[in-house]
Amino acid sequence: MPDHERQAGQFEHLRPRIRALAHPLLGSRAEAEDAVREVWARLDRINPEEVADLAAWLTVVTGRVCLELLSARTGRPGLPPRLPDVVVEAEPSGGAAGGAPVGLTLLVALDDLAPAERVAYVLQDLFQLHVDQVATALERTTADTRKLTEQARRRVQEARAADGEGSPAARRRLVDAFCAAALDGDPAALTAVLEPGAELHVDGRPPVRGAQEVAERAAVTLCQGGPAFTGVLVNGTPGALVTQGGVPTAVLGFAVRAARISRVHLLLDPERLAAIDVHALWS
Repeated sequence: MPDHERQAGQFEHLRPRIRALAHPLLGSRAEAEDAVREVWARLDRINPEEVADLAAWLTVVTGRVCLELLSARTGRPGLPPRLPDVVVEAEPSGGAAGGAPVGLTLLVALDDLAPAERVAYVLQDLFQLHVDQVATALERTTADTRKLTEQARRRVQEARAADGEGSPAARRRLVDAFCAAALDGDPAALTAVLEPGAELHVDGRPPVRGAQEVAERAAVTLCQGGPAFTGVLVNGTPGALVTQGGVPTAVLGFAVRAARISRVHLLLDPERLAAIDVHALWS
């Protein structure tokens, strides 16, 4: 078998790993697929004999490609903030199970990092790459790479600390109380389940901060038109799917701290909502 054919076969075998690596690096499955295609294009342009360890080479190049895409994204400051991908699943009959591999809170925390910090953290902490490999991907010294990873680690830990409390059942009760209050258009009842410093992150819009402000915005946004709220898992934790006449109009994800909701993630993008298979959720 010619070397290029053998290399192509090995690439296809490793494609799921490349995609799994690119997703948390970029926060978007569509962009992750773009990265996979670019990695293949770069591999196809070189002599197979130049690659001693294909898996290691692909990992480093995936990190480099994603760094380039992230840097291009941050170079366009006029773009509105965009929520990372949400994964909506039916809730098990016994209650919320939790534990999606890449949770929404983590993806949002990663979005707050500088591109090099994000790549350093994901490659080293999530995928357990040696620091020297990460340094190669970033084209930085090992010392600089360690510093970047430490900076990113501290910021991610701070973000995740805001969403580390409550059993799935307790979180479900909070979510249900929020949805009931939103359905009633009752800002006071919404405020009661929110932290004083709660935040509302709406896809494509600047965040809203403060319990009263979040409650008022949520009441106006969610109660119009007689919506239906269905309990689902959003990236592995209790959330809600909002529908009108069986058609998805919003997805709600939540972070919880000190028995109150600390952050609400609201997805309203019609194109992304249209990709949700409602029949699979309800079957």
